[in-house]
Amino acid sequence: MSDQNAVFEDFASHDELKSALDAIAASHEDANCNAARIAVRDALSVFLSDGNTRAERLLFEDGKGLNCAKRLSHVHDVMISALFDFAMKHVFKAHNITMGERIAVVAIGGYGRRTMAPGSDVDILFLLPYKQTPLGEQVAEYILYMLWDLKLKVGHATRNVDECIRLSKSDMTICTSLLEARHLTGDAQLFAELEQRFAKEISQTISSLFIKEKLAERDKRHERMGESRYVVEPNVKDGKGGLRDLHALFWISKMFYQVRKRRDLVKKGVFTRAEYRRFAKCEDFLWAVRCHLHFVTNRAEERLSFDVQREIAERLGYREKPGMENVERFMKHYYLIAKEVGDLTRIFCALLEEREVKQAPRLNTVIRNVLPFRRTRKIRGEPDFIIDNQRINAAEEDVFERDPVNMLRMFDVADQHGLEYHPDLLNLLRKSLKHLKKAVAKDPRANEHFMNVLTSTRNPEMNLRRMNEAGVLGRFIRDFGKVVAMMQFNMYHHYTVDEHLIRSVGVLSSIEQKKISDEHPLASRLLPTLDENERTILFVTLLLHDIAKGRPEDHSIAGARVARRLCPRFGMSEEDTKTVAWLIEEHLTMSMVAQSRDLNDPKTIKDFANVVQSLRRLKLLVILTVCDIRAVGPGVWNGWKGQLLRTLYAETELMLTGGYSEANRDARSAAARDRLVAALGETTSAGQAMEYSALHYKAYLLHTDFDDQVRHSAKMLQMDQTGERVDVEVKTNAFTAITELTVICPDHPRLLAVLAAACASAGAKIDSASAFTTRDGRAIDTIFINREFKDDADEIRRGERIGHHVNGMFSGAEARAEIVRKTRRVKKNTRAFRIEPFVRINNELSDQQTVIEIEALDRPGLLYDITSVVADLGLDIRSAHITTFGEKAVDTLYVTDLTGQKVTGKPRQSRIRERLARVVDPDYAGEAAMPMEATADAVARAIS
Repeated sequence: MSDQNAVFEDFASHDELKSALDAIAASHEDANCNAARIAVRDALSVFLSDGNTRAERLLFEDGKGLNCAKRLSHVHDVMISALFDFAMKHVFKAHNITMGERIAVVAIGGYGRRTMAPGSDVDILFLLPYKQTPLGEQVAEYILYMLWDLKLKVGHATRNVDECIRLSKSDMTICTSLLEARHLTGDAQLFAELEQRFAKEISQTISSLFIKEKLAERDKRHERMGESRYVVEPNVKDGKGGLRDLHALFWISKMFYQVRKRRDLVKKGVFTRAEYRRFAKCEDFLWAVRCHLHFVTNRAEERLSFDVQREIAERLGYREKPGMENVERFMKHYYLIAKEVGDLTRIFCALLEEREVKQAPRLNTVIRNVLPFRRTRKIRGEPDFIIDNQRINAAEEDVFERDPVNMLRMFDVADQHGLEYHPDLLNLLRKSLKHLKKAVAKDPRANEHFMNVLTSTRNPEMNLRRMNEAGVLGRFIRDFGKVVAMMQFNMYHHYTVDEHLIRSVGVLSSIEQKKISDEHPLASRLLPTLDENERTILFVTLLLHDIAKGRPEDHSIAGARVARRLCPRFGMSEEDTKTVAWLIEEHLTMSMVAQSRDLNDPKTIKDFANVVQSLRRLKLLVILTVCDIRAVGPGVWNGWKGQLLRTLYAETELMLTGGYSEANRDARSAAARDRLVAALGETTSAGQAMEYSALHYKAYLLHTDFDDQVRHSAKMLQMDQTGERVDVEVKTNAFTAITELTVICPDHPRLLAVLAAACASAGAKIDSASAFTTRDGRAIDTIFINREFKDDADEIRRGERIGHHVNGMFSGAEARAEIVRKTRRVKKNTRAFRIEPFVRINNELSDQQTVIEIEALDRPGLLYDITSVVADLGLDIRSAHITTFGEKAVDTLYVTDLTGQKVTGKPRQSRIRERLARVVDPDYAGEAAMPMEATADAVARAIS
């Protein structure tokens, strides 16, 4: 009792608030008049606000999340009890009520547990003995209206005892809320009757239905919130490993074992004292996070979004250390707690299935209905393990202590026999982790078992995840343990580092098993050509490629050093170890080149081929790159990135095998021109076919799809015949998930800037852009935008709407002004991120053009700002490559001066860097570039 008093020692008591309300009644002739109601509301509002403020202050002082939740619940208890007393005594003067007019106010749901966050719903039940009476209706209405006036979210019901019992049998939501019912005020005997009948008529009769409903509800919730507990913006309440999972454990145990308090779970044998302390630790931490989250957002926000993570980390006292921000340290702790919740869930389920089946006869039916029929048998050649209910289990309690290598062997055996893991085995494994020492990690037997699991042709992802969740993977590979639960504070990576690594192994396995071969045709074609050593190299590389994240140095270099140390331990040869190390060092290179370099530029291919050096490395690197990108998270991979990788692979393969040369390019462009002449000759005269094919330069003929060449040339001929100045064409591609917007019109230095503004105003995200000019001064500019709709017809209509915006930029000034107004309408939520603007000018990446690379915080209209400044500086953009990594934009422009030469002068390069650095600064307000309206007007005048 003293502990409870300590929690509430700084809070006003019921008697103090009651006295304040009595004083209001004494100062008004009618306690129900409008003035009295306002006075009561204001008094309660001050009391509630003061209680929230003190709860937040004490949360900072003691850091106890559960105490904060109890304090907030206490504030509401005092307020509702005082309000009920005021209504009964002063408003309705109900001094001598009959048995039929009795009423009890009951806290239910989370409020019934005595835990509330600042934005939680106030769930209350007005409990009646028989049927509704005028007094009961008036009292309930008065209390509810007062709570609503206080802007509280109230969940309420008015029922008699019979209705509560009847509805609990058919509605598991109502049953769950009453399972945690707590008497607040009013008739205590009436509430006691409900408690007694609920225990007798509900808890002892619908156990089977309840457990099935709660487990199914949990699975649906996890599916809705995301199956992984390692998503980078987790839901504290409903996500996997969140508070709701702990609540579900308590609901089920309370239903079965009739416990009133969490600590009673130890007395019932549900948890050991150590396990209960883990339960309490997890609950307290999650409540602290949830309460801070509500205080920060000033609403019932349950998602730990990027824009609040940093502030909550600071509130909780996390500090930065080399290689990790404070927010990353906080989130790592969060994921470790979520993992603990998962462990507790497994322990609890094991107890339900095993420990109580003999001791509680009434559970026999439940277990048979919910869990598979028990059957135990031996595993041939594996005396230390048995098959128990189609899951692997330990044959003896000392299986890991006697031979710690069994901690790896069990996963290998489970994989070979296609078995899931028995909860008792995982619980025993966790308790035995102290035996997994460095000597075990160096044991050849252990490493052989581990490599069998990693390179399995069955389900390596699932087994590695179980190994990780059991704590084995991080202890067996200590470097991996450093990245367990490590988040990367950005919008690009959707999972923690360890989860990403395991998922990347799963992607490779899925490609190998031809589950996603249609999505990855090149990787699916190359993978079967690898020998067994090369296959092993890929699996090991994928597991290790980000293993050095969170260190002060480049994780690729540090990761390669880790691989050189680990691979020999795994039994790999010196040559294979070197290959793994090289792949880790270069695992980002192919993605970067494909997405941010001009693949039409011969220098790009030559430089990349010099890095790769062999066809073997090229094959391994492209498969590694596909798996890495695909495992980043939903929506990160698309067919367009796949197309870029396939193009880079094909061009580099030619270079490495001797088929890529300038003479070869001349022959290929000549052949392409002849083919175009032949195709145009089928619909027009031979002279016109020659004339229009001659308008195109070699680069266009080499790198534009043949069907597009025919269509563009035919359109140019038609435009000349009709006098059209501008044509906008939309083309969709479901496989690449890219929609192409091609504009043919007179060339202008600011054309790409105007097209970028038009796309931004339509909400279209540009992925890349190519710009070709013809010998008669026309531009053929193609904007590649991310697809939004699955259906081609819908996507074409969207593309046509964007095309309408483009045409609007070339039409009247009023239309242009409206489009410009829309361009910056939507602000992307990137306030939480810090990207230092960076501009690099490089004359070594291309033989013909200067390459400008810009890194900045992404925002609507960014590409317009950049391209507009480039035009201001008298530069001609030949191609643009836009890559976004969540909140970070990396834009690469291939430019020349207006004479077609590289930009070589140091003063001019400095001016370019200065202007671009200013325009990409997050606080940029538009002064560094020509106003968008002026740019649009200038291009429109030139074109028309």
